Amino acid sequence: MLTPLARALGGLRAIQAAALPAGAPLAAAAASILPPTPGPGPALAGRALTGAAQPDPEDPDRHIAPAPTARQQAFIEREDRCGAHNYAPLPVVIARGKGPFLWDVEGRRYFDFLSGYSSVSQGHCHPKIIAALKSQADRVTLTSRAFFNDVLGEYEEYITRLLGYDKVLPMNTGVEGGETACKLARRWGYAVKGVPKDRARIVFAAGNFWGRTMSAISSSTDPSSYEGFGPYMPGFDVIPFNDLHALEAKLKADPDIVAFYVEPIQGEAGVIIPDAGYLRRAHEMLRRHGALLIADEVQTGLARTGKMLAQEWDGARADITILGKALSGGAYPVSAVLADDPVMLTIGRGQHGSTYGGNPLAAAVAKAALEVIVDEGLAEQAQRLGETFRARLSCIRSPLVAAVRGRGLLNALVVAPRGGVGAWEVCLRLRDAGLLTKPTHGEAIRLAPPLVLTEEQLLEAAGIIERVLLSFG
Repeated sequence: MLTPLARALGGLRAIQAAALPAGAPLAAAAASILPPTPGPGPALAGRALTGAAQPDPEDPDRHIAPAPTARQQAFIEREDRCGAHNYAPLPVVIARGKGPFLWDVEGRRYFDFLSGYSSVSQGHCHPKIIAALKSQADRVTLTSRAFFNDVLGEYEEYITRLLGYDKVLPMNTGVEGGETACKLARRWGYAVKGVPKDRARIVFAAGNFWGRTMSAISSSTDPSSYEGFGPYMPGFDVIPFNDLHALEAKLKADPDIVAFYVEPIQGEAGVIIPDAGYLRRAHEMLRRHGALLIADEVQTGLARTGKMLAQEWDGARADITILGKALSGGAYPVSAVLADDPVMLTIGRGQHGSTYGGNPLAAAVAKAALEVIVDEGLAEQAQRLGETFRARLSCIRSPLVAAVRGRGLLNALVVAPRGGVGAWEVCLRLRDAGLLTKPTHGEAIRLAPPLVLTEEQLLEAAGIIERVLLSFG
């Protein structure tokens, strides 16, 4: 029997033939074949910290762990009472972090194998990054872009030289970077390609995830992201991921396409790696048709996959690259959009910006975070440790393991549900054993630790994963 993820992967190929009505969300073509993103329902929220799994009295086939301690439950209930219910966290309350570890409010230590969705690649509270943050916070934190400051230019010079682009446009969050890239591509389409007014279109890959804004959900094929939030942003199209024939057909059919927006590896979709050469060949195709390649490297970029940028694995260099997450080492919201002058300078002064984008505190933190990646050789370390990690996980003999895949230290273990045990239940028991992570799409468990952990620590964590999987019998 196919797992939900396998069904989803097979279903993506069927999207190629699907037609979308004007103004409909892109997911309309895929909704019937892509399973909804799973998540714990209200009955699971706030459960389980220690002890063996117990059967759920409401569902004998679904296993859960005992309830949290009273102290942790108090924190959880306060959030539930005062905060919006837009997340379903794993029931554990974190108090501090250092390097690859987190500690809860009662002092229990955990391996962090989520890394803030790959934000904390340099490890929690890296001393160089925190020192840069503290030093700049004592001087000036925000000027807006109404004035120049003495930090931004130094950061801009460093990142553009490091990554080989003419210009960087600083923003705050990854989704802002994505919005900026879309605006930039449209602007380029009108100013350079000559697309008629208001007809520029951007193509996305099914299974994409780049945030929760209206633009981001309008390109989504995940019902949990878009349902109930229409009407949707016009000018977006969807094709299957890792399908060059679909891209070529779309480009031939529509001369108003200005860009293809794609993740080099799809993270939220379950760490889906395309065929070798996919990005490079896609870029060649886009050039022939006068369109841009936008690489969403918010999760994959900055050493996570074993290269400074994941697109380097394909020998590709996108026209527009989006960075975020690890750009600050988890210390402050920072994102960036990189492009060369013929693209970047189509947006003029006063046509785009952000009050906090490029603020001196962000610039100081981001430069320090980049220096840590370079100085500590984190890309090389991620590549080496990733190979070791996948080899170790592949030796686990458990019927729950359907697949292990990844690149560098962005990995997924795909669970084959059995006996009421799926990815969520495995993550609960991993937590009890001292390792924190969460499922992504379907039954894939993301395994993305900080890049600073040692090989000994990595193998210790792999041992925890093995013991937990075998504990289910």
